[in-house]
Amino acid sequence: MNPEIWDKLKNITADELLRALEKDDWVLRRGRGSRNTYLKNGKLVSIHYHPHKSYGSNMLEKLFHDIGWTEADLKRLKLVK
Repeated sequence: MNPEIWDKLKNITADELLRALEKDDWVLRRGRGSRNTYLKNGKLVSIHYHPHKSYGSNMLEKLFHDIGWTEADLKRLKLVK
């Protein structure tokens, strides 16, 4: 991922990530405790959720990989400008 875009993503909160997932048509399959599981096109992604907290860079990178978002998707979802 482009380092310039990565700098803009480092401070994304769990709330922003979940809003972007829902905007991208991911459906909440199960919310139990601090873990939410989302489904889209037969693919499941588990998101560890604590309100207003941000993710570490390694965790965030793995989440984006599991979700399958590209730089174009991040711009479309307005996670970066």
